[in-house]
Amino acid sequence: MNQHQLRSLFDLTGRVAIVTGGTRGIGRSIAEGFVASGARVAVASRKANACDETAQALRAMGGEAIGVPTHLGELDSLHVLVERTVDELGRLDIVVNNAATPLREDLGHFTPEAYAKSMDVNLRGPVFLVQEALPHLRDSPSGAVINVISAGAFLHAPFLATYAATKAALMSFTRSMAAEFAPLGVRVNALAPGSVDTDMMRKNTPEAQDQMASSSLQRRAAHPDEMVGPALFLASDASSFVTGQVVIADGGLVPH
Repeated sequence: MNQHQLRSLFDLTGRVAIVTGGTRGIGRSIAEGFVASGARVAVASRKANACDETAQALRAMGGEAIGVPTHLGELDSLHVLVERTVDELGRLDIVVNNAATPLREDLGHFTPEAYAKSMDVNLRGPVFLVQEALPHLRDSPSGAVINVISAGAFLHAPFLATYAATKAALMSFTRSMAAEFAPLGVRVNALAPGSVDTDMMRKNTPEAQDQMASSSLQRRAAHPDEMVGPALFLASDASSFVTGQVVIADGGLVPH
């Protein structure tokens, strides 16, 4: 291993990535990190204005990027996302399933509508996005999927049971995808963040935020940029012999 080989491990030059939920928080940081590493990026979000602003910011960094308004709960929208990415950026090598909705549902008071929305956006959407992308990932010499789950997949999650359950289910899909896609040369892994200082976390009360931040061994919330390193590892040749795994980036929240 020489210096050039070492530096090339994390180089995404020539590769194209889709990042859902890519206009803010963890997804925005990952999109920026991928562009900085040489990738061309399609950022997806429900809001067209946010997609346009993010794509412009990524291009201002010197990268090539597009924004594609996408609703993870609508299957036709996933087809458009993949097709526009391939048509405008030329190929597809990496899919980062980051978008999710953290709807609060108290056990014993579920509504079918809220339950269905959580399942559609957090689980069905990511699974069907990978299915849409698979023909292109299979053609890539470095196809990779990163399913962003949550430390909550391993913990009790009062008032967020459905959210945690969708993330645990996505972890299970990650392992099955890895097994089925390995012969196709496509790697599939999951990234499980703990408490991260994002809009999602800030929707909680200040007391709840403090409790979430202080529950890990490091006793703080992460900055979204701290998820870039683990994501870049899983997307790049640095993890060429890693598939079917979960990287837990939680400051020591989940007990081992």
